[in-house]
Amino acid sequence: MKRGIIAVNGYFENAASRGQTEELRRALEQNGVATATVKTNALALGVRGEGVYAEVPPCDFCVFLDKDVAVARMLEKSGVKLFNGAEAIRLCDDKMLTFISLSGEGIRMPESISSPLMYKEYDDGAFLDGVERRLGYPTVVKKVYGSMGAGVFLARNRGELESYFKEFRLVPHLYQKFIGKGGTDLRIVTVGGKAVAAMRRSNGADFRSNIELGGRGECVSLTENQRRIAERASALLGLEYAGVDILSDETGDYLCEVNSNAFFGGIERATGVNVAKLYADRICGKIYRRIT
Repeated sequence: MKRGIIAVNGYFENAASRGQTEELRRALEQNGVATATVKTNALALGVRGEGVYAEVPPCDFCVFLDKDVAVARMLEKSGVKLFNGAEAIRLCDDKMLTFISLSGEGIRMPESISSPLMYKEYDDGAFLDGVERRLGYPTVVKKVYGSMGAGVFLARNRGELESYFKEFRLVPHLYQKFIGKGGTDLRIVTVGGKAVAAMRRSNGADFRSNIELGGRGECVSLTENQRRIAERASALLGLEYAGVDILSDETGDYLCEVNSNAFFGGIERATGVNVAKLYADRICGKIYRRIT
């Protein structure tokens, strides 16, 4: 009997996450896989003696829709095959680590400066002087952990920059050069390292284009370079499934973010592509037909 599980965070749920889980469950069951949904907070996991213990329903694989890297690593240590894997999730969840991992690989990215590690509230002004000199205004301020546009802000002057720095100084965050005019980007979904769907996201009321913040999606064709960026980034980060965001200006394209568990409802509606089926087919091919 073919068996799989879908692991979700036990403390977060919205319409998009419920829809994603249900679509994947149906697509897997259409491949003959009996699929159960489990909440990661309900799993008995830990380290004891010399090893990891994990009380997990019998399964051939787990579609891991959480971002809890510790849970993901314990599942892998106990022998569960994850889609996506723990290391890929770790590299994508931290936006600065994503950029560092992809540096030197022929992928252009916006200039990004990591905020220094601080153990108490202290600032001599020198760091922000450098940010201001290198990036100018407006400057994008991002918490390195965050989804759906949360934790992303725009500093338009020194006063706003200092305000965000004061608010986030004890939280990992970065400062990034503002690209283009704001309010628009490309979202590309890759499955098995191949671009399968793309939409332009636009939001006239916010510099963030996320669908969850009111952005609208429109099906688009990709240029060769945009496809290359999405597929190269997905491969380098070890992602079987990814949402890759690209910004553009008059000089060309920039990789903005890579998401290891991006919601696909919006891009399915915009493009008509059944992403859930493509992902389920890919998983079953890897597990049961040993495709590479």
